[in-house]
Amino acid sequence: MSLIEIKNLTLGYDKHIILKNINMNIEENDFICIVGPNGSGKSTLVKGILGLIKPIKGKVIYNGLKQNFIGYMPQETKVDSNFPASVMEIVLSGTLNGSGLRPFYKSNEKEKANQALKLLGIEKLKNRNFCDLSGGQRQKVLLARSLCATSKMLILDEPSNNLDSKSKKELYKTITELNKNYGITIIMITHDLDHNNLIGNKILSLREDEIYFGDVEDFIRRIHND
Repeated sequence: MSLIEIKNLTLGYDKHIILKNINMNIEENDFICIVGPNGSGKSTLVKGILGLIKPIKGKVIYNGLKQNFIGYMPQETKVDSNFPASVMEIVLSGTLNGSGLRPFYKSNEKEKANQALKLLGIEKLKNRNFCDLSGGQRQKVLLARSLCATSKMLILDEPSNNLDSKSKKELYKTITELNKNYGITIIMITHDLDHNNLIGNKILSLREDEIYFGDVEDFIRRIHND
């Protein structure tokens, strides 16, 4: 089942075109890696999918998926060290997706946050200060927050940034399990072109000379043949 159809999509800012004529279908249970050099439009495309910027041309069609039920994990959120936000507070904020700010959380929202923490194996961190965590722990907390917003689709913007090799491998394993075991569609921006880290089943490669959307293994064969 197609969750999102992107048709002849052109995006940019103040009529300055960044991406032109993008066509792709995002299917249920897809795991799509978006790759390309800096300035190629990876984050711009994500903003278009999330509805944060309007198309210059073309359209984004949502099929059986409400736009505000897409979980979004940006590049690591900066938290003021003078603002002692706990892990639980950070994760709970994901339940507010699409419902506006409220001074309290409902019991089902607290349960959802606890389930996300447990799923990612970080429930023991719930009372820790977010600022005191390691990079890998912070990324898992932000992933748990994103999970509180969705059971359908996650968009991850370079989640392995600033992680060491061990933490990166562990995070990729967790994301893969969310896709395979829980049926969550994943769209992941990555700058990591190591073939071993091109996880998932599809890839969107944004380069000036060519835009490729298709199977990961076919993309790797193309690279080797270049």
